[in-house]
Amino acid sequence: MLNKVPEVTIYFWIVKVLATTVGETGADLLSTTLNWGLSVTTWFMSTLLIASLVLQFRARRYTPSLYWTAVVLISVVGTLFTDNLVDNFGVPLWVTTALFAVALAGTFAVWFARERTLSIHTILTRRRESFYWLTILFTFALGTAAGDLISEGLQLGYALAVGVFAGLIALVAVAHYVFTFNVVLSFWLAYILTRPLGASVGNLLSQAHGDGGLGLGTIGTSLLFLAVIVAVVISFTRSERRSRLLMAR
Repeated sequence: MLNKVPEVTIYFWIVKVLATTVGETGADLLSTTLNWGLSVTTWFMSTLLIASLVLQFRARRYTPSLYWTAVVLISVVGTLFTDNLVDNFGVPLWVTTALFAVALAGTFAVWFARERTLSIHTILTRRRESFYWLTILFTFALGTAAGDLISEGLQLGYALAVGVFAGLIALVAVAHYVFTFNVVLSFWLAYILTRPLGASVGNLLSQAHGDGGLGLGTIGTSLLFLAVIVAVVISFTRSERRSRLLMAR
């Protein structure tokens, strides 16, 4: 089995942030705007995610359309997990943030104990791929909780939350590129932080003016970012096909 994860480039991070934004606004669109409710939306999107992951696991190599579909769906489901705990069960945001942080740390610990690496460049077995996607799920759930905690729980607002998480990502980038901070740890720190960044951007764009947003709505924001994701993934797919043809020659 070839590596199942794309190369980490600037385009990878762009689509990652777009996917996290769609995860936030898409969950709100289905559960609130379309009045599906959190329970129905969670079951429906979880079913789609499971089907997507089945296809992803069956693939023998990285396939852009399969991979990024799974990322978008797991972004939505991760958001819904946090929303269910907060809205349906009344769990405070600081508790959900701590809960998913512990779950994520535990997943990293078990992954490293079993595989002796957390590198995404060696997702070559089913077990490593399982650890990878479980980690992704917890990063999205944690990011949703942390983003909402900063912007809503602490009442700092969406714009300030965007600035906070963008600043933290910039610090990670400086630590890596200037001070040669560990590449694997740098990647995962950036990956975790891009989730609350994307969620905060989504809320800033979609929420009403009275709630501190720009009032674009969940439908417009979701469709806009989803369209950009589709366009970039199509570009990824064409590039991947060209690479395979060159390798075949």
